[in-house]
Amino acid sequence: MDALPVKALIFDVFGTVVDWRGSVIREGEELGRKKNLDVDWATFADEWRGRYAPSMDRVRRGELPWTNLDALHRASLEELLEEFGIEGLSEEEIDHLNKVWHRLDPWPDSVAGLWRLKARYVISTFSNGNVALLTDMAKRAGLPWDLILSAELVRHYKPDPETYLMAPNLLGLRPDEIMLVAAHPSDLRAAQTHGLRAAYVLRTLEWGPKGEAEPADPSFDLVVEDLAELAEKLDA
Repeated sequence: MDALPVKALIFDVFGTVVDWRGSVIREGEELGRKKNLDVDWATFADEWRGRYAPSMDRVRRGELPWTNLDALHRASLEELLEEFGIEGLSEEEIDHLNKVWHRLDPWPDSVAGLWRLKARYVISTFSNGNVALLTDMAKRAGLPWDLILSAELVRHYKPDPETYLMAPNLLGLRPDEIMLVAAHPSDLRAAQTHGLRAAYVLRTLEWGPKGEAEPADPSFDLVVEDLAELAEKLDA
């Protein structure tokens, strides 16, 4: 990989670095036991995540003013509480549940892999998550980012061009000196259109044990099973 002029690695976070689905299920089950709620928390997690892109698209289309991800998650959560018949939660409990996205657990390889990569490269988030969310998550999970790059900084959600141009602009690097690491081919292909490098992480468990990774695009620079393999391939 010495032929690649990569100096910085920017990471999609939800699904790539952290297990959003397992974390939401875990906290939902804890709340269910506490409040005696009979809820299929796996379906609840999937439905909540399913509202993620449509809610951001409303912002991207101008149907909503700039709204950060915490607020979008909260609007989706209020819909889900009604749809799943979940009652009896205090405002404090609803707010705590909404901020489960601040407390997502890393995949088993993430922390060690990031430390290895950090020794050689600048490593950063590159996420639609807002700054407070990403900072809280990193602190709790021990994710050793050099900095937090968030869509909130440019008030545009991926795949708006402004998000992908943010990284080279703020890091003072050429686009081809930056590699996006993501578990979502569409994110990687969008990054490539702006000159960034692409590393695809095959997170087959993102959507649970029955999930599977999308096929890799032949244009991707790297395809790996996890961040340990990424570190190996990038000589970190």
